[in-house]
Amino acid sequence: MAAENPKKVVLAYSGGLDTSVILRWLQDVYACEVVTFTADLGQGEELEPARDKAQLLGVREIYIEDLRDEFVRDYVFPMFRANTVYEGTYLLGTSIARPLIAKRLVEIARETGADAIAHGATGKGNDQVRFELNAYALDPGIRVIAPWREWDLESRERLIAYAEGHQIPIPRGKLGEPPYSTDANLLHISYEGLALEDPWVEPDEAMFTLSVAPERAPDRPAYVEIDFERGDPVAVDGARLGPAALLERLNAVAGDHGVGRVDLVENRFVGMKSRGVYETPGGTLLLHAHRAIESLTLDRGAAHLKDELMPRYAELIYNGFWFAPEREMLQALIDASQARVDGTVRLKLFKGGVQVVGRRSPNALYDPQLATFESDVVYDQKDAEGFIKLNALRLRTLARRG
Repeated sequence: MAAENPKKVVLAYSGGLDTSVILRWLQDVYACEVVTFTADLGQGEELEPARDKAQLLGVREIYIEDLRDEFVRDYVFPMFRANTVYEGTYLLGTSIARPLIAKRLVEIARETGADAIAHGATGKGNDQVRFELNAYALDPGIRVIAPWREWDLESRERLIAYAEGHQIPIPRGKLGEPPYSTDANLLHISYEGLALEDPWVEPDEAMFTLSVAPERAPDRPAYVEIDFERGDPVAVDGARLGPAALLERLNAVAGDHGVGRVDLVENRFVGMKSRGVYETPGGTLLLHAHRAIESLTLDRGAAHLKDELMPRYAELIYNGFWFAPEREMLQALIDASQARVDGTVRLKLFKGGVQVVGRRSPNALYDPQLATFESDVVYDQKDAEGFIKLNALRLRTLARRG
């Protein structure tokens, strides 16, 4: 038995070509009311045009929300407490934004009495999985509509033709848009597809927006200091800043020095490999600085356990399991490790490179009296002989067996 048409759908809406076509398509195909939700995650675009376009298309309930501080405080910072990197390179800038958007879609559906949500992710990508897994974790009964898995508008030309046939305004640049797709927020900007699909072809320098080319960065290094409290950054160069303002400041200084570019081929959750180019300037500084402050303040066993768990934690975020119990369990462990991760790290930025050149903490476990190569009265070097022999016992036993 076919499911009844939803009466009201909350659409994750950017105001661009794809989601504007989806908005009208939902109205036409499902004969339903559409509520639009546009999240400001620091993508650097003016969002009011999305309101105007939604109104033009007959939408009565329009949500445009500034979620920048919530995004950084409740999603980005917890992720960086784990020093999270996917497949050794990717700082998860797109992945970490999806659970917040999914959460608000579900909440707005409850607020407005909607019986479904919709998104513009394609049937080949990771985002469809992330949106839907996170939504189902919060509302197991929610209905999700993914037009890219239903319609026959499978090319840019068909989308444009549909828009023109349904009086949907098309931004002038769409007819000659950049030869790649992008996703941006305060943590990063990604570039994928089309001109970047050949992994041998170097990206065009004109594509980048958050950073200068390393070879064109200043010829003198810059120094930046980041203060941490309980594992979270709270100040830059002595100035305390809110979460979003702090990341914006780090993005600016890192971008000016060509820091944070990566070009990678990643393994998507849906099974294929994908080439992506990312700019994550401020996040790159946070990763280096957080590891540095942990090197002073975390016990060896705790630090090594975190490093062992991090790839699993990164995979959970990448695959869309932010609200899953295993991610929350790992987060509780990670957060417990951060209780005394306080202090300041000094970084040196130069032509795309980041170097830790100083770190200090009131909770440092580093003891100069133990670490010194000069004479000391704390460490009896003779004790090392027994330590080594006990650790060598099994190796010597194996060697004697031949």
